[in-house]
This record gives sequence, C-alpha cells and structure tokens, in this order.
Amino acid sequence: MESIIVTAAFGSPWQLIIIALLIILIFGTKKLRSLGSDLGESLKGFKKAMSDDDAAKAAKEEQEKQDADFATKNITEQQATEKKDSPVESKNKEQG
Repeated sequence: MESIIVTAAFGSPWQLIIIALLIILIFGTKKLRSLGSDLGESLKGFKKAMSDDDAAKAAKEEQEKQDADFATKNITEQQATEKKDSPVESKNKEQG
C-alpha cells in the first residue's frame, strides 16, 4: 500500500532519476553544491536563532521569578521569623 502512495506522489524511481539528471545538467554540480551549502547554513542559522530565543525567554522567566530580593519561605518559617523579629514581643519580654 505504501509503495502505491509513494509511486502516486513521486512517480516511479526511474522518473525521479531522470529528473535528477536533468537538474544536474541544467544547473551544474557547482551551482547545486553552493545551493545545498547555502540551504544548510540557513537552517543552522534558523536553529541557532530559535535556541537563542528560547534561552532569552528562559532567562527572562528566571529574572521574573527572582525579581524580589528575598527568598521564599513557607508559612511556618515566616511566622517563626516574625515572632523572633517582632519588636512588640521583645518589648513585652523586657517589661514583663
């Protein structure tokens, strides 16, 4: 079944070989080689730009996460710290 689909879409292998030979005769191997290398460089540049964009987006998200100057704490740690640093409680202890 797959061979029928491939044959219908691209023709027979002999037709593809003839088309490839005609393209080589028309454009020449040097032109095709430079075209292939240019295409390869374009794809590399595109992939690099996409990875740079992803890295920049990740750095921006990380910066947004660390926007404040303090570390995150859970509620019990925060309450314990507030009790230690509370000026009202320290005054009460001094007076009482």
